[in-house]
Parts: sequence; structure tokens; C-alpha cells
Amino acid sequence: MKSTGYCISLVVAGLLALPVAAQSYPSKPVRMIIPFSAGGAADVPGRIVMQKLGEALKQQVIVENRPGAGSTIGAETAAKAAPDGYTIFMISNTHFVSAALHKKLAYDSLNDFTPVTQITSAPNVLVVHPSLPVKSVKELIALAKAKPGQIDYASSGNGSTQHLTGALFASMAGINMTHIPYRGSGPVTSDLLGGQVMVAFPGIAGMLPHIKSGKLRALGVTGSKRSAELPAVPTIAEGGVKGYEMVAWFGVATPKGLPRDVQTKLHGELLRVLKTPEMSKSLQNVGQEPAWQDTPEKFLEFMKVEAAKWAKVVKASGAVIE
Repeated sequence: MKSTGYCISLVVAGLLALPVAAQSYPSKPVRMIIPFSAGGAADVPGRIVMQKLGEALKQQVIVENRPGAGSTIGAETAAKAAPDGYTIFMISNTHFVSAALHKKLAYDSLNDFTPVTQITSAPNVLVVHPSLPVKSVKELIALAKAKPGQIDYASSGNGSTQHLTGALFASMAGINMTHIPYRGSGPVTSDLLGGQVMVAFPGIAGMLPHIKSGKLRALGVTGSKRSAELPAVPTIAEGGVKGYEMVAWFGVATPKGLPRDVQTKLHGELLRVLKTPEMSKSLQNVGQEPAWQDTPEKFLEFMKVEAAKWAKVVKASGAVIE
């Protein structure tokens, strides 16, 4: 009987301990790995959301930029971290583009991560340096046809959404442009402003001040509708490439094996943050829209759809990274 009572006590103690992880979480700062360079289309909205998440969790969320190789460097770092909720990861469509592009990765893009929720969605924008003598999508296409292969377009890396956004544009427009891959959005912006490259398809977030100041010229947005931040800029489809649409999104995931109660807490706090008018305004100011799924399971389904979609796009492009 004494032994039985001891066993029952252990079981009861174990049951009582189940919600403690979420109740005590987080008891120290949380690391957010953003697999893109500082100041870019992912970093700016990511920091906005993470600041408010930290306030909600009553712990600092420290952003760690791990750019390079189409987000795979940051993804590998995140996949190998402890699944305790103290390392979270900014996942995006680039994550699945890279999975389709690379023949071999040190992680599984779906199975080595625990989904939390999507946080933002936004189109990219086709921008050119003002020295390029074009003021519309049609004029850029005409110039590219007159000078095949002589117009460069920059991207944040081989296999990035910027790369495939440009590749799809060139394919659908029937033109030949030369792709110049960079290590992140920051260097792309720097060389665009300096005129070292003439064309790019970056996120709206980092481009707004340069477009408004006239340092860069916006020709078209990549979504199905115009951006509230750039209402005078037509979509690329409106500009003459019928059917064209590419939209970037960002979300939060963790290493595989996150306790369910911690996953639920992170999801709930993120949704509370994203649903505030203050957050909506803050994200819109940098060219993003808040976006989320009602449950982590719905985000997982969304991720599976994205993985299949980008695998198809990459296959059609013929791009492969050994």
C-alpha cells in the first residue's frame, strides 16, 4: 500500500506539473532568429512584431540576424536549437523555395519545425534606379527586349523569393535579364541606390523611403491588388504582364518538439498582438499586412500548401543549387 501510495503521488505530481511550462514560460529572454539581413523586408516587420511579443510575454525577445543561402543558414541554426520555446524562427516562403532548390539540406523544411502562426503578408515591388530610362513595366520590357541579357536584376540570394519573383517576371514577359544574387536585402538596397544594379524586386518595407524620396522608381507591385502604401503604383499585371502575382509572407515556427502548452501560449500571444489596431497601422507603415491562422494546425496546413506551390515554381524555373 505504501508503495502504491507513493506511485499515485508521483502520477498526481506529474499531472500537476503539465501546465507549469506555459505558466512559467518565458522565465528568460527569447531568441528570435531572422534568416535575413538587418534592415530588409523581413527584418523590419519582424522586429516590430517581436517588440510587442516581448511586451506581451514580459520578457525581451532578442532578434538575431542569420542571413545567407536563401535563409538556410538561419533555418539550420533554428532546427538544431533546443525545442523549449527560447529559440523561435522567422519562417517564410523563402524557406520552402530553398527546400525545393537545394538537393540536400541539413534539416527537413517541414518536419524539423513546430508551426506557431503566420504574422504578415505583403507583395514585393519592382523598382529601378532612376538612371534607367524606363517609367513603366511596359517600357522596362521593351528595353530588355532591345538589350537581351544586358539588364541586371538583383536579389537577396539564389533561390530567394526576390530571385524567383524576378525569374517569373522575365519568363512571363518573354525577356532575358541577368540575375545578380546578393547576401541579403541590405546589400541589394545599397547597390540599387548606388546604381551598381538597375532592377530589383524587394519587399515594400525597406523601399518606401527610397521610393518616396525619388532615389528609386517603383514600376509595379507583385500582388493581385495595389498596395495601400503605394496606391499610385500599378500591379505588374496591370502594367502589362497578365496573370502575374507573387506575394511574400512571414511567420513564426520553433524547433521540432516544442511542448504543446508553450506552442499554445506563443500562438495566443502573437494573435493578441497582431489583432490590435496599433499593430495593423505599424505594419502598414512598412508595407506589410498582419496575417495569422486561428490554430497552429491551420498554419501547418498553410505551410504544406506553400511547400508544394514553391516546389512547382522552382521546378518550372529549372533552378537547382547543388
